[in-house]
Amino acid sequence: MDEQIKKKIILAHSFHSNSDNKFYTESDRLIKYKNIAELLNDRLSKSDFEYIKYFDESSVTTYTYKEFLSRVNNLANFLKSNSIKFEDRIATFSVNHVDTVILYFACWISGAVVMPVNISEDKNRIRYILENSGARMVFTRDEYLDKLNGTLTQDIKVISFDSLDYSEYNETFSPDQIPDWNTESMIVYTSGTTSNPKGVVLTQYNLMVDAHYIAQWHDIKENDTMMCVLPIHHVNGTVVTVVTTMYTGGRLILNKKFSTENFLKRISEEKVKIVSVVPTLLQFMIHSNENARDYDLKHFSHIICGAGPLTCEISRDFETKFGMRIVHGYGLSESTCYSCFIPYNLSESEHYKWQNEFGFPSIGIPINCNEMEIHSDSGITLNEGTRGEIVIRGHNIMKYYYNNDEVNLETFKHGWFRSGDEGFFKFDSNGRKYFFITGRIKELIIRGGVNISPLEIDEVISGINCVKAGIAVGFENDWYGDEIGALVILKNEFLNFDKDELKRHIIKECRKKLPFVKSPKVIEFTDIIPVTSTGKYQRNKAKHLFKDYKKIQFR
Repeated sequence: MDEQIKKKIILAHSFHSNSDNKFYTESDRLIKYKNIAELLNDRLSKSDFEYIKYFDESSVTTYTYKEFLSRVNNLANFLKSNSIKFEDRIATFSVNHVDTVILYFACWISGAVVMPVNISEDKNRIRYILENSGARMVFTRDEYLDKLNGTLTQDIKVISFDSLDYSEYNETFSPDQIPDWNTESMIVYTSGTTSNPKGVVLTQYNLMVDAHYIAQWHDIKENDTMMCVLPIHHVNGTVVTVVTTMYTGGRLILNKKFSTENFLKRISEEKVKIVSVVPTLLQFMIHSNENARDYDLKHFSHIICGAGPLTCEISRDFETKFGMRIVHGYGLSESTCYSCFIPYNLSESEHYKWQNEFGFPSIGIPINCNEMEIHSDSGITLNEGTRGEIVIRGHNIMKYYYNNDEVNLETFKHGWFRSGDEGFFKFDSNGRKYFFITGRIKELIIRGGVNISPLEIDEVISGINCVKAGIAVGFENDWYGDEIGALVILKNEFLNFDKDELKRHIIKECRKKLPFVKSPKVIEFTDIIPVTSTGKYQRNKAKHLFKDYKKIQFR
C-alpha cells in the first residue's frame, strides 16, 4: 500500500483523548482481549449456560456455551485439516443458521477471515466478490449449491454444511499461528449499486471493541438475552447480536428470518432484553395485526434501530402502537457497525425531542471508542446546524478497503473516514453533540444547482394519509438537471381509488409542507420499493420509472 495512504489511515484510527490526538498501538487497546480466542476461553466458565437458540421454520436448535465451543473447535480442526492458513479467506453463502455462527468463530480462532456473501446477490456480483477476495473455500447449504456453482471461475473448495459431520474432528484446537488484535477477521463487501462492491477489512480488535462499547451503551450484561432477526451476512446482525452476546457472556436468539407473527411472541417467550432491527421491519410491524398487550414484555428494554432511513413518522407510529422505545443509531461496515446512538434512558420528553423536533430522528452521540464531526468538502470542521459530511475516526474504523488504493486515498484523504453521508449536529444542554443524517451525499438531488436531501421529502410523503410507504427519487431532467419524483406504495384501503386523483392528492399534500422546488412533480405507484438486504432504499434502481419526464419543464 502507498505510504501516503497508510499515513491517512493511521490518522483515521487516532482517538481524541484529553485534547490530544493519540495513535493507538497494542498497548492502547481499550479492551482486555488480544484476540477472539482469549474471549472464548473466558466463556468456558459458562459451560452449562445456554448461548444460542436457533429458530428456523420447523425446528429449534439449542447449544450451551460448552456445546457451542466444542463445535467451534471441531470446525476449526476441519479448516486446519484442509490446509486453511492464517488470514485465508473463507466465504459463507447461506441464510441465518447456527452453523454459520459456529463457522465465524472457528475462522476467528484459526486466524482465518470470514467473508459473508448475500445469497440474493446476482451472479456477477457473487463472482466478483469471490474472485476479488481470493476466497479459498466457501460454505453453503445444499439448497444453494446450484446458484453458487454458476459463479465459480477459480479453484474454490465448496463445503455444504448439510454434509458436514462435526464429530469427525477433535474438540480441542491449537492454531498454527496465534491471531493478535490486528489480525484480519472479516471482509464485508458493501452494497454499492453503481460500481463493483468494495471489500471492507475488519480486524479481530474492530469486532471486539465495537461490541464492548455497544454493550456499554445499552447496558447489556452477562446473561442478558438479545435477539437477531437481521441477516448475519451484514455487520449489524453479526456485531450487534452475535459478537456482543459472546463478548458479554449473554444469550442469543437467532432467527432464520424476520416474521411479524413471531417477533413479539419470541421476545416474550424467550425473555429478550434487546433486539436490533432496520426501519423496514418497523414498517412491517406497524402494518401488522400484532398487539403488544397480548404479550408479557416486562423484561424487554428497547429496540436498536439503524442501517436504514428511519423517519420521524415511522418511529412515532411504532412507539405509539407498541409502546416500545426505539434507540436510533448510526454506523457503517467501515466503522465495524455502530458509531453512535441516542441514550436509551432519556426522559420521555427528551426522547421525543431528539426523535421528532429537528426534521429527522437524531442518530445520537458517539460511543466511546470513536469520535465524529461534520466536515466540509475540504475537511474543515463545520459549526452546529451546518450540513456537511459525517466523518468518523477511532478504534472501530476498518483496517482499509481490500485491494483498492484509489478508494482508500479518497476515503481517508483528510485523516478521517469519510462516510459519504450528509448530516449536521445540535448541542444538548450539557454540550454534547447529537448528530443527524439527512441523506447520502451521492443521493442528493441537485435541482437547478440546489442540493436537496431525499430523506426530507421521504418524511413528508410517508405522512400522507393514503401512503403506506414512499420515497423521493431524483430523476434526470433537461431543465433542472435533476427533478423530483415519488415512488409510492398505497395503503390497501386506497387501492381501488382513482389513481390520477390520488396522484393529485399526494402532490397537493406535499406542497403544503414543502416548497415547490422540493416537492415531487411526478408520482409513480408500485407494489415494492427496491431495498438492499439491510433495508436501505436503492433510489437509483427506481430512476428508470421516471424516464418519460426527462424533457418536461415543471413549473
